[in-house]
Amino acid sequence: MTSGDDFLGAVGPFAVDVPWWSEVEPVAQRLQQALAVPVWVVRLLSVEDGEGARDGHVTYHVEALERPPMLLQLPAEPGLPAGDEPLRAPWARVEGLRALIGWATDTLAGAGRPVTGPARQRRTWNLAGLLQLPTGEGPVWLKATPHFAADEPAVIAAFARIDPGLVPRVLGSAERRLLMEHIPGEDCWQASAGTAASGVRRFVAAQAALAAPSGGHPGAPPAGLPDRRTPDITGRVRALLAGPVGAQLTAHELDTARELVDRWESLDACGLPDTIVHGDFHPGNWRSDGGPPVVVDFADAHWGNPVLDGLRLHAFLPENVRADAARAWTAAWLAHVPESDPGRALAVAEPLAPLVYAVRYQEFLDGIEPSERAYHQDDPVTEVREAVRRASAPDPELARLGRTVVR
Repeated sequence: MTSGDDFLGAVGPFAVDVPWWSEVEPVAQRLQQALAVPVWVVRLLSVEDGEGARDGHVTYHVEALERPPMLLQLPAEPGLPAGDEPLRAPWARVEGLRALIGWATDTLAGAGRPVTGPARQRRTWNLAGLLQLPTGEGPVWLKATPHFAADEPAVIAAFARIDPGLVPRVLGSAERRLLMEHIPGEDCWQASAGTAASGVRRFVAAQAALAAPSGGHPGAPPAGLPDRRTPDITGRVRALLAGPVGAQLTAHELDTARELVDRWESLDACGLPDTIVHGDFHPGNWRSDGGPPVVVDFADAHWGNPVLDGLRLHAFLPENVRADAARAWTAAWLAHVPESDPGRALAVAEPLAPLVYAVRYQEFLDGIEPSERAYHQDDPVTEVREAVRRASAPDPELARLGRTVVR
């Protein structure tokens, strides 16, 4: 723990009920109760024994906003690395957090919606800083994103022009930060077949409206969106396999992964248009209070083939809902692009999706400070191996869809 320029000491260890390293609200609450002062969790310092971004013994740097009334235990070594880290996120610095909350408070005041209490820190990690600010009209979410994230406000605005209720309402934005209206309801991890189908139809309709014109592709993706069309993504996958990730694979795994890259030509032949792809379209990024879901978290958005979203959803939905959702996704794309073959696209791209995520995880590792790499350290090679597994053991339902034309 620090306070300004002073190292105060250490607290703990103590247990929290939430296992995820990035979910720091229970850590802050426990410290505030114990020390009787407000605190911010600044960043993760180290992890022992945990994996998959959860569990284990986690050490954080925490800033006390006031001096606590009691003395803390003083370890022999503070454990705070000396010097600055150029890849550290702005919200992983005390001054960055102050600036972020100050900007949000001023922006909301200027919009006639003053903040009525202290910010609640909900999540902090290399992919986002997420806080909640109370106002008289309900809570507002403040999100900050890293330099390798898509321009979320621009992506949300693009979808809002097509279907305003599909995405969060943005109350203010600046570079790498935005303020969003709270969305009532729950995350849709346990989505019903009806919720999944309604979400798919609505999102596909918006993607189809935003798609590249039939018969030709623009020379570049919209501003703020990474290009993940076939020439770009195949080049990135080949480069990944030629580097340290490829060196961790067996000869068979590496040969199979390289052969899979040729599948992108077959995927293009399925006729789906390039459009804005969410990039992480699992049901945990949907919110619903019983009505059609609202889609959130566009930090991984890019310009490319929308089959990635169909496959991401299929992988995360409850097993009893997956087949219906895949058929709904296929039918939705056929309704908007009758000449396409979305069912075959799902089957062809099943082992390609993990290769895309391997590239994305490597981008995370290349763009974050060393202590945060524990979140993603083995993810690129794990995803390549998942691609190899899917190539040898395809999902039966997706294989059936690849042989069926749904009208």
